Order: sequence, then structure tokens, then C-alpha cells
Amino acid sequence: MHFLQNWNLGEVDWLHIPVSVWLLILLALTFDFLNGLHDAANSVATVVSTRVLSPRAAVIWAAFFNFVAFLVFPLKVATTIQSDVVDPPWCSRSCSRSLPRPWLPPVRGTC
Repeated sequence: MHFLQNWNLGEVDWLHIPVSVWLLILLALTFDFLNGLHDAANSVATVVSTRVLSPRAAVIWAAFFNFVAFLVFPLKVATTIQSDVVDPPWCSRSCSRSLPRPWLPPVRGTC
């Protein structure tokens, strides 16, 4: 199943998400971008050094497949975490009973 088939963000008040969460999202996206940058550089360097492709063709090839991959291949890891690892009702209950978090707003929809 592809993630676009069941896109449901629920009711999220995007303006009331704490700054710490936005900073964590920004950090994760930056890490992901830099990790992909290094992976692409390594794959391009490999095919160029073995003279399989010219540098221009290797960069175009890597750019195309890095962009198209998420549309073609299903997200198996995300689906597994969503269905088998994380139990949403348990997470909702345990988050409301966790240690005090004065820097975060109260969690909605919890017990």
C-alpha cells in the first residue's frame, strides 16, 4: 500500500505545535538531505570511476531515480511501524500519564 492511498493527517492544529517539535523536524529533514547527498555522491562516484557512465549521465541518472523512487516503491518500513510496532491507543494513554512536560502543551484526545 502506498502512503498516498490513505493520507489522513487527522485534526492537527499546526499553529500550536511547539517550537521544539518544529526544530526536531527541521533537524531530521536536514540529516535526511545530507545523508541522501552523500549516498548520491557515492553512487555517482562509483559508476564514474568504473567508467560505466559519464559524469553528466551519472548525475542525471542519480537525480532521476532519487526523485522517482518514493513514487514507485511502497513505504514498507513506515507501514510496518504504523501497523506492527506502534499501538496508537496505548501511545495515547501512556503519553498522558508520562512525566510532567511543562514545555509542551497537553496532549489532546488522551485519557
